[in-house]
Amino acid sequence: MGQTAAVSALMWITVVSLAAWCWLLLFQGFFWRTDVRLPAHGEPAAWPSVCVVVPARDEAAVLPASLPSLLAQDYPGRAEVFLVDDGSTDGTGELARELSRRHGGLPLTVGSPGEPPAGWTGKLWAVRHGIGLARARDPEFLLLTDADIAHAPHSLRELVAAADTGGFDVVSQMARLRVESLWERLVVPAFVYFFAQLYPFRRISRRRSRTAAAAGGCVLLRAGMAERARIPDAIRHAVIDDVALARAVKGAGGHVWLGLAERVDSVRPYPRLHDLWRMVSRSAYAQLRHNPLLLIGTVAGLALVYLVPPAALVAGAADGNAPTAVLGALAWAGMAGTYLPMLRYYGQPVWLAPLLPFTAFLYLLMTVDSAVQHHRGRGAAWKGRTYARPDAVPDEG
Repeated sequence: MGQTAAVSALMWITVVSLAAWCWLLLFQGFFWRTDVRLPAHGEPAAWPSVCVVVPARDEAAVLPASLPSLLAQDYPGRAEVFLVDDGSTDGTGELARELSRRHGGLPLTVGSPGEPPAGWTGKLWAVRHGIGLARARDPEFLLLTDADIAHAPHSLRELVAAADTGGFDVVSQMARLRVESLWERLVVPAFVYFFAQLYPFRRISRRRSRTAAAAGGCVLLRAGMAERARIPDAIRHAVIDDVALARAVKGAGGHVWLGLAERVDSVRPYPRLHDLWRMVSRSAYAQLRHNPLLLIGTVAGLALVYLVPPAALVAGAADGNAPTAVLGALAWAGMAGTYLPMLRYYGQPVWLAPLLPFTAFLYLLMTVDSAVQHHRGRGAAWKGRTYARPDAVPDEG
């Protein structure tokens, strides 16, 4: 009797999992499609001026592969680069100056803001300093880009054209992350897939939609909107600063666009699982607003959506319960099918698609670990700094 009840319960749980996948497939903004790229655009009548702001902390290892690509931008208007050395100990600032002398191209200014005051993350304090330096040039646009991001020669030109002719206040591209090691192949495409599931790109560009997100590695922002939305002061304590920036801009009545990049790439390697684990876990609990109930709900949701289908297939086949096995197989097939476009975007083999439950289990563990580290006082730690939860930070004024 007990075994029959357990089998029946598993079957109904699998039904719910399959229903969840049907809903995700049809009603979650078609998140699984990878055709959201820069909107079609013409060229501005007059090319706006742009200042590029690059916050950098201990980035000497990646700067030679990224900074020259910014300096070499083929942009018809006035543009210059401001690299903000955020307390580096590896010679990041001097290396940037040397790369500028060696490669030439756009003018480069290297600044240093000093240690961030209480209530500021290091990156946003550096961004604030860089925007302050840029204001002296009175730019129409600001490109906020990370020190590990390499841009193709026409990247800035295409970003500005899309924003100017499309009427966007933010145009952001999800940089193509490096996928070379085994762990990068397993984890990186799924990272972008899960992000798109949380923030469907198609919804972000709708003016009336409340969905707002950006990709911090590449954010083109109108300077006027930065002032109106009080960027970055309004989001100074945000660990997930790109999403916070997009929300602030939308809250100020701005128009945001986010899509996948074709000519913007991250050059930062994540060869070991430990490196990827740190990347995800440092901000996962912040994404859940440090809320234990949201953590429990997220763990349960990940288990229901990603772990139940393969478990149901295996258990159903072992017990001779054909309906449960078939339902599990259908849900697993739907899951793998939605993952295939992202794998193709990253040029990965299709046999990785059925392994998505394993990767989801890793993300589940990373999320739990993020909460554990937070409660141990080591949450949101990055490059020698640990940030408090926002409600623990006294508000200015």
